[in-house]
Amino acid sequence: MVVTATKTPVPLSQVTSAVEVITEESMQRRHSRTLVDALNLSQGLATFSSGGPGTNNTVRIRGGSSAQTLVLIDGAIVNSATLGEFNFGTVTTDNIESVTVLRGAQSMLWGSDAAGGVVDIRTKRGSGDPVARIFSEYGSFNSIREGGSFAGQVGPVDFSATLTRWDMSKFSAVNYRRGAVERDAFRNWQASSLLGVKGPWDGRLELAFRWINNDIDLDNASTFGGPFDVFKAQSSGEQFIYSGNYHQPITDWWDQKMTLAHAQETLITQAGDNQRSITTGLESTPAAFGNSDIRTKSNRIEWQSNFKIGKPLLLTVGYQYREQRGENKGTFSEKTLSSHAGFAQLQLNLFDRFFATGGFRQDSYNTFGDATTYRVTGAYRIKETGTKIRTSYATGFRAPSINELFFPNFGNPNLKPEKSQSFDVGIDQEFWDKRLTVSGGYFWNRYRQLIVTAFDPAGCVPFTPFGFCAQNVGSAKSQGWEGSAKLVLAEELHYMKLLDLQGQYTYTITRDLETGARLPRWPVHQGSVVLTYQPINPLSMTTTFRYVGSRFNTTGDQQRLPDFYVINFSVSYDITSSLQGYVRVDNILNRHYEEVLYFGTPVRSVFGGVRVTFDLPVSKTSNASENS
Repeated sequence: MVVTATKTPVPLSQVTSAVEVITEESMQRRHSRTLVDALNLSQGLATFSSGGPGTNNTVRIRGGSSAQTLVLIDGAIVNSATLGEFNFGTVTTDNIESVTVLRGAQSMLWGSDAAGGVVDIRTKRGSGDPVARIFSEYGSFNSIREGGSFAGQVGPVDFSATLTRWDMSKFSAVNYRRGAVERDAFRNWQASSLLGVKGPWDGRLELAFRWINNDIDLDNASTFGGPFDVFKAQSSGEQFIYSGNYHQPITDWWDQKMTLAHAQETLITQAGDNQRSITTGLESTPAAFGNSDIRTKSNRIEWQSNFKIGKPLLLTVGYQYREQRGENKGTFSEKTLSSHAGFAQLQLNLFDRFFATGGFRQDSYNTFGDATTYRVTGAYRIKETGTKIRTSYATGFRAPSINELFFPNFGNPNLKPEKSQSFDVGIDQEFWDKRLTVSGGYFWNRYRQLIVTAFDPAGCVPFTPFGFCAQNVGSAKSQGWEGSAKLVLAEELHYMKLLDLQGQYTYTITRDLETGARLPRWPVHQGSVVLTYQPINPLSMTTTFRYVGSRFNTTGDQQRLPDFYVINFSVSYDITSSLQGYVRVDNILNRHYEEVLYFGTPVRSVFGGVRVTFDLPVSKTSNASENS
């Protein structure tokens, strides 16, 4: 079932949007440590790391910017109020059940920031008999990971909880091959939980919590005299994410859902004591403006009501209140962005063959006024041949961030929202009793009123004396092709319990319509292949191949970065039913590459660990009560 595409459960075979679901099983099979490890194998996405785990790592979809990708964790919006984007580099895969990637403009259902797409992250729901798990891992760069979890269901209550830590040193943020000598440390603690309770008349209450504490040593990739190997520069971040929702069927044709969510983040950055240019060798003192103390909060309240109109129609109406607060201590005091929104969507299902959705949304903001968006989709499924043809057209928007509105000597309080138009058409085809599934499609996006830093001495006078400020003067477009395939080569054979091959390829052409140049950091070609081989039940091996084509690091086709490919390998063996050992080798061919100019990427690195599972005692009275 997919929920993100319509805000109601829909079988994947009936979804009319371009969607991909990354499951807990696939992340465990590849022993993915961070969300970035999982997302960089997805089609239509671009992910690039600024110096390893914990450093800034954002996700962009189909030519859009990172601020045009809306990110949710258990219903809480986690995009930064000040920057507009979300840093995926701090989030591990522990206790995550699924990640849904929805490509194309989705503002009709999800509002601002969804102009390019949505990444929806869900915490694992407990089920079955309660179990506890612990793991420990050690590897290259003095990397130590360990943690524990428990999950299960007792009567009407299901639960899951996890606590993990990850320490790493000897990894330089600025590429050590360019002359950086200091090794930067990374420290991360994470806790998460999900509590579900069955209510009367098939109601359900869910309470989710996630805590992320992250400390990372930094370098400075500035080209003004640098890049710099910086000593004692550090960023310390802490996030708390709370959410709760209650779903209650009222009748057999009417149900309601209420969602309350809150996310807050503190990010303190210290510029460091000393820095050395890796190009000139000169030492200097880092600029004081590198010190910052940023505090942000995000609140979301949403009420949703679903009405079945006969058999083929489902009407969804809802209201959302969204609030973002942000301050940069010593730079500007707390500022607030808030909005009220109403939306309506109609879903059509005719004979389980023809599916369509249509809807509109009206947002009203306290800063720039109103934004209206709409979306229509359709799909036709030919059951006899396993074929589904789908298409969609939508509009989207992104509200200006607090920095773009209010940052001293840069912000422009008169900014309007960025706008987008999105179209795609695709086909999904199954062969050989679903042993082979292929998907292909074309997409087109147009972005208008983009917020960029513009030199306009006359227009910027009210906000800054320097002539540079944020203005709605940018426009861009992207178009291209997406394709993916999943093939089960063999299954349940002698010494071949499973042989599975998956792959995806994305061709993306981007253009800045003001300059004619390509958009920064967008490769024309990118793709990945994942091969899984399980010769016997206890033993499983996975090889991943990722290719990223050449691109430009900055605007105006400047700082060209060459293409690269990386091969990773992992193997796990179930020693007993409760004990598993595993080994993962990253960059097995020891390729030299940079995802972002001047920043380091891992050399060949090896990690090994064990996982242990324990059964937890459960009251027989509780089980007997549940069974009765």
